[in-house]
Parts: sequence; structure tokens; C-alpha cells
Amino acid sequence: MVLVLRALGLGDLLTAVPALRALRRGLPDHELVLAAPRELAAVARATGCVDRLLPAAGPGRSVPAVLPAGARAPHLAVNLHGRGPESHRLLAGLGPEHLWAFRHPAVPGVRGPAWIPEEHERLRWCRLLRWYGLVADPDDVRIAPPAGSGPVAPGAVVVHPGAQAAARRWPVDRFAAVVRGVRRAGLPVVVTAGPGEAPLARSVAEHAGLAPSAVVGGDAGVPFAELCGLVAGARCVVVGDTGLAHLATALGTRSVVLFGPVSPALWGPPDGGLHRALWHPGDGPGAERPGDPHAHRPDPRLLEITVDEVLDAVLALSAGDAAPARPDRSPGPGPGSVVVEAASR
Repeated sequence: MVLVLRALGLGDLLTAVPALRALRRGLPDHELVLAAPRELAAVARATGCVDRLLPAAGPGRSVPAVLPAGARAPHLAVNLHGRGPESHRLLAGLGPEHLWAFRHPAVPGVRGPAWIPEEHERLRWCRLLRWYGLVADPDDVRIAPPAGSGPVAPGAVVVHPGAQAAARRWPVDRFAAVVRGVRRAGLPVVVTAGPGEAPLARSVAEHAGLAPSAVVGGDAGVPFAELCGLVAGARCVVVGDTGLAHLATALGTRSVVLFGPVSPALWGPPDGGLHRALWHPGDGPGAERPGDPHAHRPDPRLLEITVDEVLDAVLALSAGDAAPARPDRSPGPGPGSVVVEAASR
């Protein structure tokens, strides 16, 4: 058994798809088990790489305290969760024959490559696996929509105003202004709500003059198959730096992604013309460094993005214009069957 730890969110799992594919190709005779939140089972299935999901999650983005009993004594444990040392120790405690991870001075038994803080997330985990001898392509991000994910609102511009933290949430009035501009251009709009984001989505729709029926999702968010159908059939997705942006990348849907406090150089979509990553790092030393992605108010760099910038990008992409964005706005660098084990604490 190969046990992979990535007990994070939707976007985190989707950015790890290239690494999971490398493990699947490089170790075809091993069962590949993913330790991740239970609600990501359908996402794991859509990658086509994972044989089994072990429910695992810690508060926020922290390392889980324990793993379910089914994780015991893997042949190989792979840490795609973080730099350590807590995640290293969690996996080492299972007694694997081998542990692949970045080296950390607090865990001298792990002899992996060095951690590079200013490295794109997809590149980071592919570099880790290359160090251990696997072939990994950081642009191998595409997934197939799951069965039953038919078109929900084909041809619509999907606007997703939510994000886990306020630091990555562009203001309601600006999203509403973009929606009004898109509708003036004659394009239909759908506003999506993740778990707990229904009031936010309804507020955007109300300010933009949309009917309540234009909001998709409620207190529980949108089921993954339905969300894939919506995104895959969209003309364009407008979203902050959050999980839905990575889903648009994975499904090959055009997107306009609003960045700040974290640079697209670290989490942005691949190059290639399908995406616009809007980002205003500012001037001076350290301008490109990440701010606090968990802050309780919108990041100043996010607020530098204007309604006109977003609207221009949406309309250009919607018209099929794949011309490169200006430098200050440029982008950064067959489904399987997944069994979800019951958690045991």
C-alpha cells in the first residue's frame, strides 16, 4: 500500500493531481490510498488515481492528530501535506517501510530534497517525487467530469464570490458590478455558493439585479458532480484564489482569477491562454511575497484589482481572445472507484 497524506481542501487536492498521477504511473502495482477529508471522496475518484480514501482532517489547515486504523504500516508513506515536522512524524508513526518527504532538521531520518518556500504548489510536489525517481509533469492537471455531471447552465459566466478567508474575498459590490457588466454584454450569469456562503452569493445576486434562481448552492454548497457540470459547461469562471479556480483549471474551463494576498506564482493556473490571473503585487522589496491568506479583511493587493480589469478579462476570454495578459496580470506557472473507509479515532 502507498499512503499519501493531503488532508487539506478542494484546491489543495486538485493541485496535487500531477503528483498523484506520477505515483500511480510509477507504482502501478500498489494500492494508492489518500488520507484526506471525507467530503473530497468524489474529487479523489475524479482524479482516476486513488483506490481508497481514508478520512483525515485537522482543524483549519493543521495536521490531523491521528489517522484511521486502515492507514497502519504502509509499504510507502508520501507526505504531500506540508514541509513537516508534524506531518512527517504522523506518517513515521505508522511504521512505513519508506517515507518520502522534504527533509526537515527536526526529523533527521527523512532524507528528501530541500523545501523551497517561493515555489509553485504543483511544481513543489512534482519536484519531491522526481527526487525519489518518478517522472512527474506539473501541467498534468486535467480531470474528467464525473458520471452524471451534465450541463447545469451551459454557456453561462459563473461568478463565485466566496473564499474560506476574508483576505481572499473581493467585495460584494465589485462582484455585483462585474455581473451587471457581463449581463449588459448579453451573457447569462450564475452565482455559486460554497458551504455556508449562500448569504454572500444571494447578496451579490441581489445587488446585481439577478433573480434568486441565479444562485446555485446553499448551506451545504453544490454537490461535486453538479459543480463539475456547471463549471465544465461554463463560458468562463470568475473567482478568487480558492478551490473553484483550481476546478476550472482541472476541467479546462476559461477563468479569471483574482489574487492577493498570495501571488499566482505560487498558486496560479498553468500558462496557455485559458486563464487570466489578476495580481497587483505593489512596489519595493518583498512586494511579491505572500501576505496573510487567513486575515479577517480583504488583502490590500486584492483590492487593487478593479471592476474594469475583471470585466475586460471576462469579455476577452468569453470572446475567445487568448492574447497574453499584461505582465502585471499574467498567470503563474478514466475515473477510478474510490472506497471511503470509516474513520476510527
